[in-house]
Amino acid sequence: MHEISHRVGIKASVEKIYQALTTNEGLTQWWTNDVSGAGAVGSIIKFRFNGGGPDFKVTELEPNKTVRWQHSGNMPEAWVNTEISFQLSTDGVQTFVRFSHTNWQECSDFMAHCSTKWAVFLLSLKGAMETNQGKPFPNDISIDTLNF
Repeated sequence: MHEISHRVGIKASVEKIYQALTTNEGLTQWWTNDVSGAGAVGSIIKFRFNGGGPDFKVTELEPNKTVRWQHSGNMPEAWVNTEISFQLSTDGVQTFVRFSHTNWQECSDFMAHCSTKWAVFLLSLKGAMETNQGKPFPNDISIDTLNF
């Protein structure tokens, strides 16, 4: 199995970042402007990019520490059975977000694309939290012609 991993420091409270990862309103500030279903463990979050996109089941929520989702559905195909997690920690000055997208079946060009896009969206999260200037899809930085 292969995985994508990133870490970013954000000058915002862990509580504010946790909300940005666990609510529809928060998620639309940094990932995509079309999100529905965020909620408690067991909820299915639908992320849409021009009408299509992935669904994730919320599998773990530890307030201000851990957010974990399991891919639910069949698109994109390379994401089937993958898992996303956000681990939050603070040093008193900033909150660190340790992001992982795990259980990839193969290391492919699409995985490399997604790794770069996750970095773009994590920087969007940073902007949203620090300056209220996130860049969620469709206003994100384009890296190629793939939809997400």
